[in-house]
Amino acid sequence: MKTKLVILLAAGLFAGIASQAQSGRFNDRRDVRQDRAELRHDNRDIRHDRRELDRDRRNGNFFAYGHDRRELNRDRFDRRFDHHDLYRDRFDLYRDRRCY
Repeated sequence: MKTKLVILLAAGLFAGIASQAQSGRFNDRRDVRQDRAELRHDNRDIRHDRRELDRDRRNGNFFAYGHDRRELNRDRFDRRFDHHDLYRDRFDLYRDRRCY
């Protein structure tokens, strides 16, 4: 009974370590792809919010205009954050600090 438990524990520990050790260049590329996709989505959201903003201003709906303005600022902040994240991922400034 104890040997089976030790074997299962060792196998689980080995599987956990092996899955963490595989995070090499593949995860870096995947992270860059996801950041680029997030930038595309943020740009799409900004275009949509700008159209809503123009429509609300044209129609004189100032309450919705203020709401859309805040939403547009949040989307711009999010895009800026994603852009800086993509920059940090593409240009690894501290290669000597990698742990793989």
